[in-house]
Amino acid sequence: MPEKRPLGFGRHEAHGTRAASTTSGPPAMDDKAAAALLPERPARGHKGTFGKVLVIAGSIDYAGAALLVCRAAGRAGAGLVTLAVPESLQPLFAAKVVDATTMALPEDDVEEVDPEPAIARVLDHDHDAIVLGPGLKPGLATAELVRMLLAAPDDGHAPPLVLDAEALRSVATMGEWWAGTLRSCVMTPHPGEFARLRAGSGVGGDGDGDLSDDDEARRTAATAAAAAWGQVVVLKGAKTVIAEPDGTVTVAPFENPALASGGTGDVLSGVIGALLAQGMAPGPAARLGVYLHGAAGDMVRDRLGDAGLLASDLPDALPIVRKRLAAIAERSKPGKQVGFTVREGEGAGA
Repeated sequence: MPEKRPLGFGRHEAHGTRAASTTSGPPAMDDKAAAALLPERPARGHKGTFGKVLVIAGSIDYAGAALLVCRAAGRAGAGLVTLAVPESLQPLFAAKVVDATTMALPEDDVEEVDPEPAIARVLDHDHDAIVLGPGLKPGLATAELVRMLLAAPDDGHAPPLVLDAEALRSVATMGEWWAGTLRSCVMTPHPGEFARLRAGSGVGGDGDGDLSDDDEARRTAATAAAAAWGQVVVLKGAKTVIAEPDGTVTVAPFENPALASGGTGDVLSGVIGALLAQGMAPGPAARLGVYLHGAAGDMVRDRLGDAGLLASDLPDALPIVRKRLAAIAERSKPGKQVGFTVREGEGAGA
């Protein structure tokens, strides 16, 4: 087991920032801590600068999941988003996605990918992060696609993965899947998916508390799973828990019943995928992604109330939240002067 670190935000080495943390009680997570993690947006950047996300998602019954991931990834700052779907479905999705490109995956049956040639096409595609799973058609072909992608060789530059929905259900059937996994992953289960993952891997048991409502049990279980699997675990729900393999644990402050609607988790996957593509490490990307998603949900709730929020309401709130955090980050820079300045020759007595 790795050495435990204090709860809360840790140091994000890639950006050289330190956010607030606490050594006792629930960890603090607020606008200032999230703002410290924002990836830079160079004024002369282009779409390649801000990362390319490959989304492997969607089926005829769950087309909306793929579309939500793509829109969220774009609204979270990704430079380019590509949606990969079974080739028979490409015309359908190409007509629906305005801001993303599409890629056809070879099939061995209608709407069912042929894993080996599909993986070859995925690995040949230029991308910086992958979101895998939302709305994929259940079945052996999907499970094999997930297994092969997790086991694909990592030369030190292999793009990280966000695993959600059907990808998590596939992983839960693989036993000690982490032993053959060569990619860095952010796993985003809700409590039901998390229970299946733990049952399949032998991590934890039924006697360790309510993983929906018991906050301490949720932190403990997610921490143990992240350490055992060697991956970042985002246990969704009220006060979402982000657990990292090194023992860092962060708890989001959001408790929002308005987010209890289908598709909001797909939006979260797209946000985290976009942040990974922008060069963030998995832990910080998960922390910031959860915060952006939760704050966007609060913004929509303030406007609509605690019921009636649709997942499609969330993506457009994301850049507004990010703009607020960017302003906080700018004010927090060392030597930043706050308030009015008096120009030379314009003293008080002028």
